[in-house]
Amino acid sequence: MTKPPMRDALVAAAFQLFLERGYEQTTVDDIVALAGVGRRSFFRYFPAKEDVVFPDHERCLADMTAHLAASAEDADPVGRVCDAARMVLLMYAENPAFSVQRYRLTKKVPGLRASELSVVWRYQRALAAYLRGRFADRPDGTLQADVIAAAVVAAHNNALRSWLRSDGQGDATTAVDHALDLVKATFGTPPTPLDRDEPGPGPGPGSESESASEDVVIVVSRRGVPMWRVVQEIESALTTRPQN
Repeated sequence: MTKPPMRDALVAAAFQLFLERGYEQTTVDDIVALAGVGRRSFFRYFPAKEDVVFPDHERCLADMTAHLAASAEDADPVGRVCDAARMVLLMYAENPAFSVQRYRLTKKVPGLRASELSVVWRYQRALAAYLRGRFADRPDGTLQADVIAAAVVAAHNNALRSWLRSDGQGDATTAVDHALDLVKATFGTPPTPLDRDEPGPGPGPGSESESASEDVVIVVSRRGVPMWRVVQEIESALTTRPQN
């Protein structure tokens, strides 16, 4: 049987002890003793004990940053950051059993929850940095970038944690896609409308369909109203048919 790499052996030993003894009762010396390596080997891979709980986030963050940096100029920026967020999901889905164990552990240990929040903030900051570059010429571009990055992270984490609470059962990809689609529908680039002067197929002039297609909806909103409220007002106006 092939021996696992030292880094993987340390993670496996740490979680075995965390489950048997508890996180607070487990020391670095305990971990290296079970893994059969020295303390120096542990600190070569992990700066501190809590870092062994999140062994894959550094790699994922680096992959996400590279993914965003390689984006084409004409790529939809909101769609791009949603794709980047899915990379985090794939990391969790690679090993559902380990991901569920980590989720349960972080719920019990306040210090680990703080570390997890720090990791989440780094992901959000990477998404916002990319969006700020794409929105540099927009009014309130920095604000838009920060709001969208926060929305992407919130949507992703909501679906991911629901999957983890179910012990990794079901299709996490579908849940995350649904959540991110809501973000894209709210903040993404809308499709370019057809030129109204160009004739298209369909019923002839004077038909009910043509009359309905020419309806114009105007929504008036106060300055400073939250974007979600404006979107809600627009959706309400579009789905409510006028009375004849």
